Amino acid sequence: MKMQWALIAGLVFALLTGIFAVINVDSVQVNLLFNTVQIPLILLILGCTLIGGIIVGSYGIYRQYRLQRENKQLKLRVTELESSATNKSTLDSFKSMDSLDSNESDSLLENDSIQSQRKGNPTGTL
Repeated sequence: MKMQWALIAGLVFALLTGIFAVINVDSVQVNLLFNTVQIPLILLILGCTLIGGIIVGSYGIYRQYRLQRENKQLKLRVTELESSATNKSTLDSFKSMDSLDSNESDSLLENDSIQSQRKGNPTGTL
């Protein structure tokens, strides 16, 4: 929707500039620092409008390029972070599995010592 309004505004501006240029057809004297030239005002208005459009368009293209480059860098960073998070979660799961194995072996040893004490072995060894 925003793009449509920008297009409509651009067309209205172009129409008003065209009407303004057609109304002003008299010759004017333009000082170019090193020389003075007589040109019709319509050419001066349309030329200045064209130069302004080129400048604004160039800035828009530059800004679009910069945003695309930043977008690529951010996507690469997200990919790096996701891969490091996946690696970290894999390591965490391995660590938790190791801790579960050690807890299971500790509980088995405790069960063996309790059973051996019940059988009359005071030292708790088998």
